[in-house]
Amino acid sequence: MRDVDDTPMNDASTATAAPAAPQDVPVSSYGKKAVLASSIGYAMDGFDLLILGFALSAITAELHLSNGEAGSLATITLFGAVLGGLVFGVLADRIGRVKVLTYSVVFFAVFTGLTALADSYTEFAVYRFLAGVGIGGEFGVGMTLAAEAWPTRKRARATALVGLGWQAGVLLAALISAPVLTHWGWRGLFLLGALPAVVAVVFRSRLREPETFTEHRSRQAARTAETRTTARVSLRLLVADAKTARATAGVLVLTSVQNFGYYGIMIWLPTYLSKEFGYSLTKSGLWTAVTVVGMAAGGLVFGQLADRMGRRRAFWIFQFGSAVSVLVYSQLTSGWALMVGGAVMGAFANGMIGGYGALMAELYPTEVRATAQNVLFNLGRAVGGFAPVVVALAAASVGFGTAIALLAIIYVVDMAAMLLIPERNATPLNAGSGL
Repeated sequence: MRDVDDTPMNDASTATAAPAAPQDVPVSSYGKKAVLASSIGYAMDGFDLLILGFALSAITAELHLSNGEAGSLATITLFGAVLGGLVFGVLADRIGRVKVLTYSVVFFAVFTGLTALADSYTEFAVYRFLAGVGIGGEFGVGMTLAAEAWPTRKRARATALVGLGWQAGVLLAALISAPVLTHWGWRGLFLLGALPAVVAVVFRSRLREPETFTEHRSRQAARTAETRTTARVSLRLLVADAKTARATAGVLVLTSVQNFGYYGIMIWLPTYLSKEFGYSLTKSGLWTAVTVVGMAAGGLVFGQLADRMGRRRAFWIFQFGSAVSVLVYSQLTSGWALMVGGAVMGAFANGMIGGYGALMAELYPTEVRATAQNVLFNLGRAVGGFAPVVVALAAASVGFGTAIALLAIIYVVDMAAMLLIPERNATPLNAGSGL
């Protein structure tokens, strides 16, 4: 029995049946499990990267790091994610989404836990890089799994729900970092990162591969048997022709801006609230948590808009809102204004996160879908990895407020990049999908 409505539009079966309207196709129990598994994996990404932000002062003091070394730790993690995105993306397209999602979570969890044992900058950097390799596999594989498991007309809502996993992890980090740091220090905080490995194994045993992928693999195996050649995942499919190359360039701009804006804001937000307004660690965590709640609300709204009015319009609305809200936030001074403004800024700047999963799923064929998601998003992460360092350097010259305000410029570039990407809202996913 099919879990998603991914048959071609001109399939003969559509002429003999009278199915419900596409938007009324129910989500299967498998689809719900796939989104939950993907969300949990992505939640651990968010948790890991924000606890680094909260623990940075303590890590710097204990390991005697310079400001440059401290700022580079997030960047090193994201560089690892680029390698992980490529490796785990290719593996997911060859051996399966569910299997590789599990492997990436376990890999990430192990090295996050080992970070607690670091006694020098070099050791810490190595563990962070390897944890980043695991992190790199989770976004693209999880988004691909969700996109292939849900009905066509609800695809953006599925990937938006996966994006909420990130917010849940970030929110958890914002709420527990202060008490854990107080009682067990930064090492105890990173030891908590080893727990997802257990969760991943449990979910892996209860989830099969999506039917879109298994059908593709069956057809691929038949072709391989006929031609006596080995099927390969080729990165050339990301630039197969001029139209695809333009779309890929556009997606790279989008993912770079998304990550640069996110890490530029979130890594330094606790420090900004502390240095500029004298907030305690606990209060900074609470205000950051409100920003994250805004991100979650924005993600839910984005998923609905993208499914109902199309990907391009939804992205433009949120990109414009990001530019305006970042500018406004940088001018706020009162506590309540910072809280409300942070929620609004979070809703726009990170509400788009789930949209990339649906967007890229519709742009690339099944045989390279997970690879495309992982490679393009994690290359954007690599660019975004410079944000903590760039913001730190700008803040040293013009102050944190102005440094954050300057981030508004990148969202204007983001709006222009959308013109390179065709609108493929609700395109059925099958082996022939793509540009």
